[in-house]
Amino acid sequence: MRISNAAKAFVAGLAAGASVAATAVQDGVFTTGETVTTVLAILAALGVTYAVPNRQPAPDRVTPGQGL
Repeated sequence: MRISNAAKAFVAGLAAGASVAATAVQDGVFTTGETVTTVLAILAALGVTYAVPNRQPAPDRVTPGQGL
């Protein structure tokens, strides 16, 4: 199954944002500093994940008709 870099980055940004936001609202207040931290976490996850290429699948070692 192939996942595009954009989809992979979107999921990483969503996970990072959700985890930071969940931690930030523990006290019931979402401050400006927590908002900035959440946005930076999302942007960092998007950028880093998008920049890292997907690993190429290893060649199939056992192909019918090709032997071992």
